[in-house]
Amino acid sequence: MSTYKSEDQRKVTTHRLAEMKQRKEKISMLTAYDYSMASIIDQAGMDVILVGDSASNVICGNVTTLPITLDEMIFLAKGVVKAAKRALVVVDMPFGSCSGNPRMSLEAAIRIMKEAGAEALKIEGGVEIAEDIKKIIDAGIPVMGHLGLMPQSINKYGTYTVRAKEDAESEKLLSDAKLLEELGCFAVVLEKIPAQLAKQVTESLKIPTIGIGAGQHTDGQVLVMQDMLGISQGFSPRFLRRYADLNSIINMAVQQYISDVKSCDFPNENEQY
Repeated sequence: MSTYKSEDQRKVTTHRLAEMKQRKEKISMLTAYDYSMASIIDQAGMDVILVGDSASNVICGNVTTLPITLDEMIFLAKGVVKAAKRALVVVDMPFGSCSGNPRMSLEAAIRIMKEAGAEALKIEGGVEIAEDIKKIIDAGIPVMGHLGLMPQSINKYGTYTVRAKEDAESEKLLSDAKLLEELGCFAVVLEKIPAQLAKQVTESLKIPTIGIGAGQHTDGQVLVMQDMLGISQGFSPRFLRRYADLNSIINMAVQQYISDVKSCDFPNENEQY
């Protein structure tokens, strides 16, 4: 397997992401939720680390992203921020923290920026929360939008199937994407939409698009770390490529440790004082 690591070790910023789009350099983005894993991802050369509300699923064990709280997101983000020396750290605003009350949304956004040390926020939604997004951006906080399949709205959808396949929804998505750019968002995530629609949106915007299940024409890609490393099991959408099988590796290592402890092989004479 060939590997890539940028020779440019300057800190990634929102401005640098715009430059990457201009020169057609793809943007790499991956989730992380703790200091140790964020350190590995950052040292590998990741452009953007997302402290996603997917932590609700892979860290907290919830079925959806909805239960995770603002306090929990801030706690997780603190460690990631300390680890990231090069990558831009973006933190999800969790469900309910940006829902049509601009003043309360700004207060939540400020908490994430001040208490966690986040460098940018990601917010799901379009025209319905335009005033919230505008107020946050006007306060000097960078915002990455998120359109298409929006996990925080899963109870409204009732399904995780591909979004914006019909004309009305695809037209609204394109309109929302342009609105997010006008409001000042520095990028937008496009989740689980037809590849040709993602291509159209990407070509229509000056800001970068980051895809997840949106095909190859977006300006970058994002995956959940536990999924691409094969830690999580039972989740295999078409867009997911597993780059390792850490579930099996960790399981075998733990079983070997148990065996060594039970048989008195660990610790041996060289592993004691």
